[in-house]
Amino acid sequence: MQMLCAILCDYAADYSGKLAVMGAFDTIMAQQFPVTHAHCSIAIRVLFNDTDEGKHKFSIKLIDSDGRNVLPKLEPEIQVKLAEEMFLASHNFVINLQGLKFDKPGQYSIDVSYDGEIVSRVPLQVIEMKKPAA
Repeated sequence: MQMLCAILCDYAADYSGKLAVMGAFDTIMAQQFPVTHAHCSIAIRVLFNDTDEGKHKFSIKLIDSDGRNVLPKLEPEIQVKLAEEMFLASHNFVINLQGLKFDKPGQYSIDVSYDGEIVSRVPLQVIEMKKPAA
C-alpha cells in the first residue's frame, strides 16, 4: 500500500474514484476556548497493487497535545482485489467532521494507520489569537 495523500481541508468528496479537495489547512485560530470548528474533512487517497490483496484495516485518529484521540472510533476496513487486467487500484476515504471541539490551544495530529502501523501523520496547530493591548 502506498499513501498518496492525507489532508485536512474545508471540503472533500469522492467523485467516481476521483478525490476532490478544497481548502487544505493546518492551522485553526481562536480568540477563546473551548472553540468549535463547524465543518472540515479528512481526505485520504491510497494506492494498492497485487501484493496488497486481502483484507486490511485503517484507523484514523485526531490526537491532542496530551496524546488522546478526540474522535469517535474510525476504523474502516477494505477488501483489496484487483481485476485481472489491472496493475494497481486506488481508494479514497473522506471523513466529514461536524462540530469538532478543541478545549485548548496546542499541537494536534491526524494519525492514519494501516494494519496497525502509522502511515501518515498530518499536523494541526490550534492557536489562541492574542487580543491587542489597549
